[in-house]
Amino acid sequence: MVVKLDGSGTLMKKPFEIVTEPIDVQPYIDYVLHPHQGAVTVFTGHVREWTHGVRTLYLSYEAYVPMAEKKMAEIGAEMEKKWPGIKVAIVHRIGELHISDIAVLIAVSSPHRKAAYEANEYAIDRIKEVVPIWKKEIWETGEQWIGAQKKYPEQGEVKND
Repeated sequence: MVVKLDGSGTLMKKPFEIVTEPIDVQPYIDYVLHPHQGAVTVFTGHVREWTHGVRTLYLSYEAYVPMAEKKMAEIGAEMEKKWPGIKVAIVHRIGELHISDIAVLIAVSSPHRKAAYEANEYAIDRIKEVVPIWKKEIWETGEQWIGAQKKYPEQGEVKND
C-alpha cells in the first residue's frame, strides 16, 4: 500500500515490478512524491503505430520476471548513488500490448528538476541494456523479436518467424 500525503492509499505491489495488467500511473507518482522533493519526472513509453514507415499492429513482451525485477531494483540503487536524495519507481508491462498502451513507466523525484530529468533518462537507457525483457513486434507485413529493444525494421522490411 502506498500512502499519499493526504493519508489515503493506492495499491502498488512494489517500486520495481513487472506487471501484466495496464499500468496505472498515479500510484508510482504517489510513491516517489515526498515533501522534500521539488520535482517529479514521469516517463511513459507507449506502443507506437509507425516505426520507420512500418505499421505496428501490437507488441508482445516477455520477461524473466524475478531477474527483471532484481535488475530494475539494481538500476534504482545505481541511480540513488549517482543522484543522492532521489526516489525511484520503475514498472514494465509484459504480455500483448496495443497501440498507445503504456509499456514502461519510470517515476523519479528529486529536490531539483535537473537530477530528476537526468536520472529518468539514465533509467530507460539502463533498462534497455540490462533488464531481461524481450519484445516481439507484430507488423502488417510480418513479425520479429527485437532482442535488445534497439533494432527497428527498415522501411518496407518483411520478417516472418
